[in-house]
Amino acid sequence: MENESYDQVIGSRSAPFLNRLAAACGLATDYSAISHPSLPNYIAATSGNDWGISDDDPPSAHRLAVANIFSQLTAAGMTWRGYEESMPANCGQTDSGEYAVRHNPAAYYTNVAARCAQWDVPLGTTTVGALASDLRRNRLPAFGFITPNLCDDMHDCPVETGDGWLRRWVSAIVNSPAYRSGATCLFITFDEGTGGGNQVGTVVVSPSTRPGTRSSTPFSHYSLLKTTEQLLGLKRYLAHAGDASTAGMSAAFHLAQTVAG
Repeated sequence: MENESYDQVIGSRSAPFLNRLAAACGLATDYSAISHPSLPNYIAATSGNDWGISDDDPPSAHRLAVANIFSQLTAAGMTWRGYEESMPANCGQTDSGEYAVRHNPAAYYTNVAARCAQWDVPLGTTTVGALASDLRRNRLPAFGFITPNLCDDMHDCPVETGDGWLRRWVSAIVNSPAYRSGATCLFITFDEGTGGGNQVGTVVVSPSTRPGTRSSTPFSHYSLLKTTEQLLGLKRYLAHAGDASTAGMSAAFHLAQTVAG
């Protein structure tokens, strides 16, 4: 999701679904984004560093030949998908309507360009399209990165709009065979906040997370990357995800048994 600080959504009447979900699952109460504006946060969350990026320019301006979660999975023989709402074609390299390429990190990494052309796909709807089909057929990838469009991510439209989008999609995911089997964990976070502290709301949804779990441990996008790598059984932590000061989230949210295959 996009550009809402922690206190703009957590406890807000404008986000009833997200708050019900936080109460029923897990909530990180001290989770911070890395930087401003959007792009460096998406890159940090998928490669462990922002690589000095301080703008929202397209992939033509930032051709990143650095290790990332997508290249890690490719090297390990595992599958991944980017599910991008309103993207007109696979691995879109430029903005188009409500699709913002700066919110699609896979498009920036040159070392996964071939896979991006295959595996970075338009999201579709909760009934028709790539993710709906993968959920229905129980063919989720090992790792999926789901990005709403500029309206549904709360960037250009009200918080209520994004909350409704989350309600529809989270319901579809948690009612899927993959989630019911206990093998899927869902993280909902925001790229950045609007204040200097950059605190954002992050909700953890998994079958093994105890209802009402709250953690005040300081987490960040680097923590999310480390946690993802741990859950996927990847032995190397990328860049700042590997720092001793970067806390993983598995213990706090009881994720040890929620390992994707």
